[in-house]
Amino acid sequence: MRSRRYTVLIADRSSGVVRRVTIGLRTATTVVAAVLVMPVLIGLGARWEAHSELGQLRVQNSALKIENGNYRATTGELTTQIQSLENVIDDLGARAALVQHLPAVVKAKAAGGSAQPNATISSLFSSLTNPEDTFGVLRDLLRSIESRLSYVRRDVERQEKLAAATPSIWPAIGWQTGRFGERADPFTGESSFHQGLDISTSKGQPVIATADGTVDSASYTGDYGNLVVLRHDFGLATRYGHLSSYNVTPGTPVKRGDIIGYVGSTGRSTGAHLHYEILLNGQLINPLQLLTQPDNR
Repeated sequence: MRSRRYTVLIADRSSGVVRRVTIGLRTATTVVAAVLVMPVLIGLGARWEAHSELGQLRVQNSALKIENGNYRATTGELTTQIQSLENVIDDLGARAALVQHLPAVVKAKAAGGSAQPNATISSLFSSLTNPEDTFGVLRDLLRSIESRLSYVRRDVERQEKLAAATPSIWPAIGWQTGRFGERADPFTGESSFHQGLDISTSKGQPVIATADGTVDSASYTGDYGNLVVLRHDFGLATRYGHLSSYNVTPGTPVKRGDIIGYVGSTGRSTGAHLHYEILLNGQLINPLQLLTQPDNR
C-alpha cells in the first residue's frame, strides 16, 4: 500500500511563482513531532541544568560549612594559645620583678643569652590574601613570640637561680662588732685585714644559711674554730666560723634560712660571736654588699 503524500504550495505574491513541496506522511509526522517535542526537550535541559547548579551549590555550601568549622576551630586554638602566652608573660613579669634588685656585684652572673629570632610583624603580614594566609601569619607570629618568651623564661630562671644562690640575709641575730677590711687586731692591737663580719650574740644562738647551696665542709679549721663552708652556684661561697657545734654534714643541700650550726667562741676568738665571710670566684668580698635583707623568720 502506497503511503500517503502531502503537497505544500509556497506562493511568492510579488512574482506569482508557485513552488510545490511534496513530503511523505512519515516525514511530516517527524517534523510535527520535532516541533512539538523541542519545547519539552528545552524545558528538560533547563531543569537538568538547574538541578546540576543546585547540586553544585549544595556541595559548595557543605564545603563552606566545613571551612567555617575549621576556621572556628583554628580561631579557638589561636585564642587559647594567645591566652596561654598572656599567662606566661604575666608570670615571667612577676618573677622578674622579684629579682630585679640583685646586687650589682653578682647581677652580671645572670647575664648571657643568645641570638633571638629576627622575624618582624611587618614581614609576617606582607602577603595576606585570604583567611588561610591570615591564620598562617598569626601562627608564625605566635611561634615567634613563644620563641622569644623561651629566651625570656631562660633568663628569668637564671636570675631566679642567682637570687637563690646570693647570700642576702643576715646569718645570725645580733650586732655587728667587726667590719670587713683593715682594723686593729683584737689580740695584738696591730693593723690587720679582717676578712669578713663579726656578729656578736649569745652562745648557742642559731646560725642560718644565707642562700641555697651545698655544705662543702663542717670541721675544726685553725683560727676559725668550728667552721661551716657552704658552696653556692655562680662561684659564690660563704663561711661561718667560731661555731659551738654543727647542724649539717658535708655534701648535704641547704636552703636559705636553714640552721647550719650554733654561735660559739671556738678557735681564735675573744668571745661568743659569728665570723661570716663571702667569697666570689675565690675572692673575698664585703658581706655588706649583699646583706640587704634581715631575717624575718
